[in-house]
Amino acid sequence: MAQGGASTELQSFKAEFFKALAHPLRIRILELLRGRERSVQELQAALDLDQPTVSSQLAVLRRTNVVGARKEGTTMRYTLRDPLVGDLLDVARRIFDNQLVGTQTMLRALRLEARRPRGR
Repeated sequence: MAQGGASTELQSFKAEFFKALAHPLRIRILELLRGRERSVQELQAALDLDQPTVSSQLAVLRRTNVVGARKEGTTMRYTLRDPLVGDLLDVARRIFDNQLVGTQTMLRALRLEARRPRGR
């Protein structure tokens, strides 16, 4: 039974990780952090958002260990804790592209079907 508890704990950990990613602004922040470490001010400028908004989203990402921070003078600098998060974003983009291609194919088939004469 202990193994079931460990499995449940692992599933909860995974769910929390994906919940941290499940916000459009957090995805944008992660995409910006892929290239290099950035400060809140740099993220604010790139996202055209206020400091409290950016900081609250960074707090979620820090709590789940998706991003790390280090102090440089009076400035906090943020970075991806694991570059594989960037790979995960790439894989997700490929999945979305595949879904869109499938949807476009289905729409073309529906349009062709709608043009065919009915009856006969």
